[in-house]
Amino acid sequence: MNDYERKVLRILYNYKGIRRRFPTLHELTIKTGRNKADIMAALDGLIAGNYITWENKSDTANIVILEGWERQSEKPKPPKVPSPAREDHLSYWTEY
Repeated sequence: MNDYERKVLRILYNYKGIRRRFPTLHELTIKTGRNKADIMAALDGLIAGNYITWENKSDTANIVILEGWERQSEKPKPPKVPSPAREDHLSYWTEY
């Protein structure tokens, strides 16, 4: 799952939890800042990854979320530990 698909999934999950409905495609364009084609591509990616199902694509109200979070195996890896010289530089800001 790429970052944009992850963002769309989180929007769908949170929006449904708060407003008890899924956002419309227009609302998704506003929330994500992307166009309808990008949103449809992200939704297709979520379908392919088995995160959602969407049988009747006439309305986003027909979306069913199968998994609201990314799978453990797909989480991005944490950044590498910085060099000791850089740690000293950061410790100045975090310890004093």
